[in-house]
Amino acid sequence: MILGLVAAFAAAVCYGVGAVMQALAARSTSDTDGGVDPRLLVRLLGQWRFLVGLALDGVGFVAQILALRVLPLFLVQASLAASLAVTAVVATWLVGVVLGWREWVAVAVVCLGLTVLGVSAKGEGATSVGGGFHWALLAVSVALGLAGMAAGRLSDRARTPVLGLIAGLAFGLVAIASRVLSDFAVPHLLRDPAAYAVPVAGVMAFLFYASALQRGGVTAATAMMVVGETVVPALVGTMLLGDETRPGFAPVAVAGFVIAVAGALGLARFGEVGAEPRQPQSQPTG
Repeated sequence: MILGLVAAFAAAVCYGVGAVMQALAARSTSDTDGGVDPRLLVRLLGQWRFLVGLALDGVGFVAQILALRVLPLFLVQASLAASLAVTAVVATWLVGVVLGWREWVAVAVVCLGLTVLGVSAKGEGATSVGGGFHWALLAVSVALGLAGMAAGRLSDRARTPVLGLIAGLAFGLVAIASRVLSDFAVPHLLRDPAAYAVPVAGVMAFLFYASALQRGGVTAATAMMVVGETVVPALVGTMLLGDETRPGFAPVAVAGFVIAVAGALGLARFGEVGAEPRQPQSQPTG
């Protein structure tokens, strides 16, 4: 279990630093007026900062897979949401963003919540699911893609939070699909629909989140993304996949999960750091 916690922490670090690089690339990429444009990903691939972020995401994904082998979904996904704390700290020196005392408190709250979760978690569940569940994951990934394309046509005020939520659900689906993969041998993966759900949902998540960041408030987009990528996988893990806490620690786990997610929501504005850095307030002279 210690290895899983280390892997989850490594994934959060990689995702957090990668988010800074990808956000800077997304904000400097030309926008369109026609909703979600799949060509956005092509334009982003021409930016070195996006490629660095993508490479970090690749390393983070491998670490996430390792964590999902031994830890319950609710702990892994809460840890990944805590990547916003990493993003906030990195933004202080890479982008020049100044953290106020509220942000530092939010970082501490995230760490506290994860500590409580780590103490209460028992390990990944042993419940196996049938082939129908694997097919359902692929179907849901396609449905999320269609929903995201439709959301791109909404007004800017509704577009940003809806796309953020759909992106979060897609990220959560990647975690669920990765969790139910029982064999990583190539012949088996080619026959498993859940294996196809991973890239489909992953690409959709990147596209919709980048689109939300282009023309909307970062706090709304990232907060909804955090909710989508944490709450739904946690429910699926506990209700369908057999994730459990240590005996008698269920209330503690719920409290830790709520604390960690609340801290991440407090850092939602650091889902995108390409805006003008906030300067410290000048002190009156006298």
